Amino acid sequence: MQELAGFLRSRRERLAPVRDGRRRTPGRRREEVAEAAGMSVDYYSRLEQARGPHPSVPVLNGLARALELDADERAHLFRLAGEAVPEEPATTSIRPGVRLLLDRLRDDLAVVISDLGDVLAATPRAEVVFGDVVGRNLLRDFFLGDQSWVPEEDREAIARGHVADLRATLARRPAARPLVDELMTSPTFARLWAGHDVAVRRMARKRLRHPVVGPLEFDCEVLGAPEHDQRLVIHVAPEGSVTAARLALLVSAGEAAGRMPEPWTLVPVSPSSE
Repeated sequence: MQELAGFLRSRRERLAPVRDGRRRTPGRRREEVAEAAGMSVDYYSRLEQARGPHPSVPVLNGLARALELDADERAHLFRLAGEAVPEEPATTSIRPGVRLLLDRLRDDLAVVISDLGDVLAATPRAEVVFGDVVGRNLLRDFFLGDQSWVPEEDREAIARGHVADLRATLARRPAARPLVDELMTSPTFARLWAGHDVAVRRMARKRLRHPVVGPLEFDCEVLGAPEHDQRLVIHVAPEGSVTAARLALLVSAGEAAGRMPEPWTLVPVSPSSE
């Protein structure tokens, strides 16, 4: 409990006072933190003195809120108290760095996808080529919807990749369970899920059958650490390839029709990300 007590004191002392900004001693008073955390001053004081009882999860949540802890500090607080770190809800707001990259990639085919398959944002050219993908869930589309975009000979391998990636997501984020349960209505998904394969999706070669220009083939770069809940996926067509020529036709047609959207488009919270 000494480590926990020291951490609480250090976080309290870094905060600006609530009632009197002219205090000479650093940080907030114990009573200010206790009030914000919804506990008695005596109980909080005993925690800082390593004399208190083992704090419960609701108490820890109150402390994290009162001490204005960020995600890493909150996780550290729970570990010091010997509790499992509660899962953070997935965010559907694009990270600032990802947003900057997406804006600079406006002339490329790039999308931001959550680790549950929700398409959160897309560049203008990605929307011209792939249509209104923002707001859709790629896993639902593949296992429960129309697979006409995927060549038949590639569907098994793609299905295996989706399932293995989702199992890796479920291991670190239990909130993925409702999506897994929903996808179990697909015989293909249920069969592959029983295999227990685990693999985080990274670089891959992707072939698609576009409804207008026909077959397309891309090298896909997936940017984002495995522990992150958002990934930037860039589709690259080899220079001088048939795919590059077909993409040029699609883009020129989209520009002529005045249908090029904004550099990136945000999507509201989708059911699988809540």
